[in-house]
Amino acid sequence: MYVSLVELADRPGALELAQAATPERFRAVDSALLDALLRDQDVSSWPAEEVEVAELTKQAIVAEVEAAGGLIDGFLARRGYTLPLTRTYPVVTGWARAIARYKLHQARLSTEKDDPIVRDYRDALALLKLVAEGKFSLGTEDPLTPPSSGAPKFSAPARVFTAGTLRDF
Repeated sequence: MYVSLVELADRPGALELAQAATPERFRAVDSALLDALLRDQDVSSWPAEEVEVAELTKQAIVAEVEAAGGLIDGFLARRGYTLPLTRTYPVVTGWARAIARYKLHQARLSTEKDDPIVRDYRDALALLKLVAEGKFSLGTEDPLTPPSSGAPKFSAPARVFTAGTLRDF
């Protein structure tokens, strides 16, 4: 997974995740409960029925995070990256968050032209396409970025007119 459940609990937050990921047959799970569950904290103080719904919600979140990882891997594989990535790249984490968030909100009614969730999703896909084409890097630690060769080097043939050849002129 390119984005952890704790990172999702931080942003976009448990309240949004509870509203978007709770199965439709239940009312939205308590955001404090979901936050505790995402952070692997003790949830014994909540009723068992609520914890059960929160577990279903967590499973829905994990499924979308894994789907986002699969989508990202598809683009990275086209470029030739060794998968799964062994290092964490902040840009990949952001893409995974945007894609998972979009997938969790697919049932929501909104105008897509000014929706920040849709915008972030489309931006992530556009940048992933650029990575696949070799036009965008994962950052300074990107293993496929060619090393910088330093300053440019110039070469030219030997001089025809030198101080010695022009002395008698």
